[in-house]
Amino acid sequence: MTSLHRKDLGLFVLRTAVGGVLFAHGAQKLFGWFGGGGLDGTAQAMEHMGFEPGRPSALAAGIGEAGGGALLAAGLATPAAGSIIAGTMAGAIAVHAPSGFFAMGGGYEYPALLGTCGLALGIAGAGRYSIDHALGHVLARPLPSVLAFGASALAAAAVVTRRQETLRRREIREIEQAAMQQGSGLS
Repeated sequence: MTSLHRKDLGLFVLRTAVGGVLFAHGAQKLFGWFGGGGLDGTAQAMEHMGFEPGRPSALAAGIGEAGGGALLAAGLATPAAGSIIAGTMAGAIAVHAPSGFFAMGGGYEYPALLGTCGLALGIAGAGRYSIDHALGHVLARPLPSVLAFGASALAAAAVVTRRQETLRRREIREIEQAAMQQGSGLS
């Protein structure tokens, strides 16, 4: 086996592992598979985390994970898949960031790793053992790839910023309610 084939085999293994994990997480959100909450349960969780409205946010996260994961595992439109995954994981990182880095404490370590793997595979390409290779890389051309990464970065920034604004509004409401209760002697 030549060095090139070993690299392609390594890309295949990494793509299928990361893509499979992401597909499973997305299927939990969308369909309730593998012990997940399904769309309704995920929508409630998304609202609680500050992603409003919850149902479209749950749908976007589920499609980003399941769809991006399936594309990545297949090696189909790999740059777009990598950008979708990186963008989707940016939202998850924002949720876990207040808990620090390590996953053991609820931190962002795990979504950061998945997002980084998606990004790196999107940049590196799918390799020889992929649908992209079989199609002559027509879905992995440079310009669409750059556009996909740019669009994903902009969308992720908008989603995270909107979530931060939602959380700030909630905090202000809670402070105002607490002040009203104290002022009326209901504390």
